[in-house]
Amino acid sequence: MDDRQRLNAFHQGQCIDAYRLFGAHFCVENRRKGVRFTVYAPHAVHVWLAGSFTDWDLRKIEMHRMEDSSVWQVFVPDLAEWESYRYLIEDFRGNILYKSDPYAFYSETRPSSASKLFDIDQLNWTDLWWMRERNENFESPMNIYEVYAGGWKKNGKYFYTYPDLERELIPYVKDMGFTHIELMPLNEYPFDGSWGYQASGYYSLTSRYGNPKEFASFVNACHNAGIGVIMDIVPVHFVKDSFGLRFFDGMPLYEYADRENQESQWDTMNFNLWNEEVRCFLMSAAAFWLDVYHIDGLRVDAVANLIYWGGNRDRGQNEGALNFIKRMNYLLKTSFPGIMMIAEDSSDFPKVTASTLDGGLGFDYKWDLGWMNDTLKYYATDTFFRHFDHHKITFSMAYFHSERFLLPLSHDENVHGKKTIIDRMWGTYEQKFSQVRNLYAYMFAHPGKKLNFMGNELAMIREFDEKKELDWFLLKYPIHDAFHHFFKDLNHIYLSHPCLYEKDYKGFEGFQWLDADNWKDSIYIFYRHDEKECIVCVMNCREICYENYEISVPFSGKYEEILNTEDTKYAGCGIVNSGTVESSRREGVDRLTIQIAPWSAMYLRVSK
Repeated sequence: MDDRQRLNAFHQGQCIDAYRLFGAHFCVENRRKGVRFTVYAPHAVHVWLAGSFTDWDLRKIEMHRMEDSSVWQVFVPDLAEWESYRYLIEDFRGNILYKSDPYAFYSETRPSSASKLFDIDQLNWTDLWWMRERNENFESPMNIYEVYAGGWKKNGKYFYTYPDLERELIPYVKDMGFTHIELMPLNEYPFDGSWGYQASGYYSLTSRYGNPKEFASFVNACHNAGIGVIMDIVPVHFVKDSFGLRFFDGMPLYEYADRENQESQWDTMNFNLWNEEVRCFLMSAAAFWLDVYHIDGLRVDAVANLIYWGGNRDRGQNEGALNFIKRMNYLLKTSFPGIMMIAEDSSDFPKVTASTLDGGLGFDYKWDLGWMNDTLKYYATDTFFRHFDHHKITFSMAYFHSERFLLPLSHDENVHGKKTIIDRMWGTYEQKFSQVRNLYAYMFAHPGKKLNFMGNELAMIREFDEKKELDWFLLKYPIHDAFHHFFKDLNHIYLSHPCLYEKDYKGFEGFQWLDADNWKDSIYIFYRHDEKECIVCVMNCREICYENYEISVPFSGKYEEILNTEDTKYAGCGIVNSGTVESSRREGVDRLTIQIAPWSAMYLRVSK
C-alpha cells in the first residue's frame, strides 16, 4: 500500500498502519538522506517544525499542506537519531500550540515532553521461529505474570532498565513456571502514578526504562526463552496535558466535541470513537506494538467504557465504540495471525469472545472479574459463616462456558485500600497462609488461563506502590519463603499436566463436579481430566480436620497425591496422604478414603 492509498484508508477508517505514513520517518529524497515529518492537523492555519536541530528556532521550518489539505508535511535533510522535535500549530484564533507528535516513536523522559527521532526499521530480531509458531493458546498452558516495569525491582531509587529486566526478570519468570509476561502500559505517559493507563504517546515507548532498541532486545530474549509478551493498551481515554492530543489543532480532533462525553471519570479526555481518523489512530497504535515490537497479545483496558457511554449501562450502548472494537479486533487478527486480544471487561455484555463474523466483539479472552470478586469475598468471610456463601465458589461454572474466560488476580486487586490477595484472607497471620494456598490450588485447577500480579507469589502484605520495588526481603522469613516455593511448585504442576489446561474451553469434557453441594462441611470436590489422566481436586474451606473422609472418584485405580497445600515444606500442618490411595468400589461407585487437613486443598492424580 502506498501513501496515497494509506491516506484514503485512513479517512475511511480502514487503516491499521497509519504509523507508516504519519510521524517522523528516515528516508531519502532527491538523493539526500533525512527525515520526512507528517502530521494530521485539519483545522490548523500554519504548522512549523522546531527541534534540537534548529536550536529550537520556532519558525525556521514551515510545513506544507499535502494535496490532502488535512495533512502537513516537510522533509529535513541530514538529521540524526535521537534528535528532539515539536510541532508548532497556529489555530484559527491565531494561538500557537506547542505539540508533541501524536505518532512519535520515542519521547523525552518526563517531565520533558518533546518527541525524539527513532528509526523503527532498524531493530534486530532472532525470533522468527517463535513468530511462526505462536498461537492463541486455547489448548496450551497460559500462566501470566503481570508486571509493572518500574516496580518489580529497583537499583536503589532508580528504575530497572530494559536490559536489567532482560537479565533478571526473564530467568525468574522461566524458573517460576510462568509462560507469559504481561506488561502494564509501556506507551509514554507523564504521571508515574497512572502506571501508564493515562497515556500521552500511543506509539512512543516510555523512556523511563531505556530506548526502543533495548526494549526490542528484551522482547526478543523473552521469545528465545519461550516466554510470550502481552502488553496493556488504553483506547478509551488520553491525558489533558497541553502538549498532547487535547484540542490538537485548536479544535476537538481526537476527543468528542460535546461536553457530556468529552471528559472521562479519570479526569482525562475520551477518544471520539465515532471518528474514522481517530479509529485508525488507535487501531494503528495497537498494530504498531504487534508489528514493530513483536508483542504477542494486547490486553484492552476498560472495555465496559467502550461498550457503554461512560461505562454506564443506563446511558446505553456506544455503537460507535462497539463498531470500532469489532473492526480493530477483526483487522488485527487478520493481519497478525496467532496474536491474542484480551478484554478487561467488568460488564455482562454477551459474546465478548465470539467472532465478529458471528456478531461478537472478537476478543480471544475476557477477564473473569465475577470469579475474582466472588472468590475473594468468600475467602474473606469468617469460616463459621462460609456455608451461607457456599455458592460463591460453585457459581462460576454455571456461566464459565459462555465466554473464553481468563482468571485474574491482577494489580487492581492489590491497590486502593482493597488489601493484597493474602491480606484479604480471613483469620490470623498463619491462617491467612493456609487459606491463600487453598485459594491458589482452586485457581489452578479451575478451567481458564491464569494471571497473577507480581508480588502475589511472595504473599506480599503491603499494597502495590509504584514508587517501591516488591518486598523481596520477605523471602528471609520461612513462611513467605515456603509460600514462594509452593507457588513455584503449583505453576510447574500446572505446566506438567495437560488435563489442567487442554480442555479449558470444551465445556464439561474436561471438568466435572463430584461434590458441589457440601455446604455443611464447606468441602468442594471436582476433577479435571483428559484421555491420559484425571486429577481430583479436594478443597476444605473450614478449620476442621477429617481423618477418614470418604469421597467418590470418577475412575478406579491408585490415586497419588501430587499436591497438598498443608505439606510441611509449604509451612503446613503436615496432614497429607503419603504414597498412593487405592479406590474401592461400593454400591457401584468408586471411592477413596483420605485425610483432609484444616483449610487444605489437594490434587489426587490417577492414570486412565
